[in-house]
Amino acid sequence: MSKPEIVPMFAVPFGFGQYENPATLNAALRRFALEQELTGASNPRPLTQRNAALFESHFDLFRQSDPAIQELKRFCWDQLLAVIGQLNGYTLDTLERLEIYNDAWVHVTRRGGYFSLHNHPNASWSGVYCVDAGSSDADRPDSGLLSFLGPSTASAMHMDAGNARIPPPYGSQMRNLKLEAGRLVLFPSWVLHEVKPFEGTGERITIAFNCWFNLPHG
Repeated sequence: MSKPEIVPMFAVPFGFGQYENPATLNAALRRFALEQELTGASNPRPLTQRNAALFESHFDLFRQSDPAIQELKRFCWDQLLAVIGQLNGYTLDTLERLEIYNDAWVHVTRRGGYFSLHNHPNASWSGVYCVDAGSSDADRPDSGLLSFLGPSTASAMHMDAGNARIPPPYGSQMRNLKLEAGRLVLFPSWVLHEVKPFEGTGERITIAFNCWFNLPHG
């Protein structure tokens, strides 16, 4: 008797990019982020639960003229369009015609800061770029993790010996990412995610964005 074939019928694409030699860019982004925090220009209509140890800026970040912000925007768009092109089978000509609309913002997180479970309605792709991961306490390996809740979570409604030890990508486990400076994570905006409490010294600084698109002339 032949063995049954196991086929991955569903999958969620993520993109991962790395800015080469990010020290100079990230130093400038860090200065910009801390200046934003000092001005007190925070998001006036926060919807997702967070606490006072996390600062969230207005959502117009990529419309700022600061050279470091514009350099990061170019990097993010290059990486994002490469992912979109691969997944959709778009030619370079099609990618060049895509109109990108976006919200972008900065998070500065100090000890105890967190961001609760959420996704990003009215967008198709989202991204998180790590400026500074901070310095987590040695006994807190979960500090500041970017955690994603997979669409198969409902499969955990009943756990027994038939499914309890199925590993990723088929299992219902959270996918946890420990961000490092210069790392970019791209993901579909519908995916639920959260940031675990940051337990450490310094500041955990990230820049995030949501994008939605229009393709003129079909």
